[in-house]
Amino acid sequence: MFVSRASAAFAGLPGPVRGAILAVTASAFFAGMIGCIRVLADHLPPIEIVFFRNLFSFLCMLPWLAMSGLSVMRTSHQKLYLGRSLIGFASMCLWFTGVAYLPLNESTALSFTAPLFASLCAVIFLGEVIRLRRWTATIIGFLGTMIILRPGFAELTWAQGIILASTVTSGINTVLVKQLTRTESPNAIVTYMTLYALPLSLVAAAFVWVTPPLHTWPYIVLLGLLATIGHLCLTRAFVCMDATSVVALDFSRLPFVALIAWFAFDESPDLWTWIGAAVIVAATVYISHREAVVARAQARSEPTAPVAIAASSERATIATTGMSNPRPRAGKERRAADD
Repeated sequence: MFVSRASAAFAGLPGPVRGAILAVTASAFFAGMIGCIRVLADHLPPIEIVFFRNLFSFLCMLPWLAMSGLSVMRTSHQKLYLGRSLIGFASMCLWFTGVAYLPLNESTALSFTAPLFASLCAVIFLGEVIRLRRWTATIIGFLGTMIILRPGFAELTWAQGIILASTVTSGINTVLVKQLTRTESPNAIVTYMTLYALPLSLVAAAFVWVTPPLHTWPYIVLLGLLATIGHLCLTRAFVCMDATSVVALDFSRLPFVALIAWFAFDESPDLWTWIGAAVIVAATVYISHREAVVARAQARSEPTAPVAIAASSERATIATTGMSNPRPRAGKERRAADD
């Protein structure tokens, strides 16, 4: 009774309010997942933790696959799926390893550079054009990273390099996912990731396998549950509000991680970590904001009803060739997209 009333009350809230609650809740679950990784790293190799993470992801997708049937997995992009899975698997291995050996606050702050690397990868692999303001924001974000690392003033560690490498691969992975979402369903993308990553992680974990102690199984199960619920909340947050706001609220993960690090591991972030994180957050939020502005400008430049037939023809061209004819934009819309 209480659950149904709470669900009804939540459904009655405005969309942006529901989205904000879901995004912050997702951040809290992801922070808890990071805490589980740190606990398990004292008993299991990081690659084995990656295996259990992929195992639970696969188990979570089985009900959807059983209800939808194997036909939903038909695709002509197997090579792209395989490439995405290999990059994603590498990113996961690097991230789990870095979290195991670096203070939680520092690893989380450095992970926020992933959207910055995604912007660079979009230029390299997709040929996207980034103008002055977004380049400036990207450079500022890297300066925030340097504030945390303080090269020349503090010794750079291999664990910091591992985290940064994971954000680079995460940026590449973001570009590959962006390509797949043009034609593939989100559920299929996630399922293919687990199908390819699960055997890879099992083979890799077999070389360093350690039988999990009995007292670690609750954390293994909790790791899978937190990760799955976090992704579900985050997905629904994108439905309720625009991506810019969701990205901004994702940074609430840092204070959640700081609390877990303080209470569970007696770790306290230093001043430079907070300052660097603030700079990275500001730069990334600005980049996300510019992406939203560009998207709105392009949407306003779409033809209206009198030219609906032409629009339909162009959509058919895109579906068959993957290409579209650029439309000239004028005034504020051109300037917004160029920025």
